[in-house]
Amino acid sequence: MANEKLLLKDQLVNENIVRIFFYNIKRIHNDLDVEHCVSEVIQNIPQLELKERLSLVRNVLEDNLPKDFIVATKILSDSSKYIIEGRFIYAVYSEFVEKNGCNQENLDLSLELLGEYTKLCTSEFAIRDFLNHFPKQTLKKAIEWSFSKDVHIRRLASEGLRPKLPWAKGITLDYKDGCKPLENLYFDSDRYVTRSVANHLNDISKIDPLFVLKLLDKWRNSQKQTKEEMTYIINHSLRTLVKKGHKETLEFLGHNSNPKIEVSKINISNTNLFMNDYLQFDFEITSKSNNNLVVDYIIDYPMANKKRSLKVFKIKKIKMSNGEKIVIFKRMQFKPMTTKKLYSGDYILTIQINGKVYSSKGFTLNI
Repeated sequence: MANEKLLLKDQLVNENIVRIFFYNIKRIHNDLDVEHCVSEVIQNIPQLELKERLSLVRNVLEDNLPKDFIVATKILSDSSKYIIEGRFIYAVYSEFVEKNGCNQENLDLSLELLGEYTKLCTSEFAIRDFLNHFPKQTLKKAIEWSFSKDVHIRRLASEGLRPKLPWAKGITLDYKDGCKPLENLYFDSDRYVTRSVANHLNDISKIDPLFVLKLLDKWRNSQKQTKEEMTYIINHSLRTLVKKGHKETLEFLGHNSNPKIEVSKINISNTNLFMNDYLQFDFEITSKSNNNLVVDYIIDYPMANKKRSLKVFKIKKIKMSNGEKIVIFKRMQFKPMTTKKLYSGDYILTIQINGKVYSSKGFTLNI
């Protein structure tokens, strides 16, 4: 996975892409020394991660553009007509605005530019400083963006205001205020936008679950969105709460938090595993009434500090009639991960159905 990461950053920001980036700007700003700029970037780039590379390009750009913010951004905006396709490196344009235009003097222009530059590569990260320093003005602009004809600008109105946007700076904006643009976006016709809306609500669900449920109920009842897309938004917004077995969420989705079922003991085919082995298990569910079931399993992991961590995994959603029986088979491979370090020790497998814990069984992993 480390090699894949290295390949990704080299694919997105490399010497050829950097040269094209500066060459397009030179077509407007003839004084720009392209080879000098490229050299300044490339000699420092090998040891840097992806976002650090963008910041390096931005630093070199700042050093080689006029110091006047209006003049410099006019050059960037005019150069955008030469961009053949959107590339990750053009996030530098938004970062330039963030670092040089997040002030009262240039606020209106900067917000306009973030809207324009998000079409090249998302401004969702650059907008965070504006939300923290000028929350009222930036929120007002985001609401305006939510009515845009451009799908990238509409998405920015949601994505940039997410309370827990991955890899982004935290924001102090109240999440209820941050939801205001979503009132104009949840009935959008583009999945690119509605996915962002759902991800935004999933962030809030980790803070205020009942607020999210109330909002989704209002949106569903409005019937402004198609039934199919509204179902997608609801399910994607509530995915974390479903995994956590949040009672009110499960009931909102039509799942009884205390279903009338019986679950047999888990059968694990091999309880002594090694790295890259599969945990294979099965269990039986007997329904004592008509039920809509969300079937998950939980792995209880040992950690280096002798504490434990839990992770919920999805199995399936099923409808069962009274008296029906079903056997669930599942397997999971234990392999090296970049997101979670595995340790030798005792693990616990637990079945969770509609948020309620049923049968458990232990097994051992040897690293």
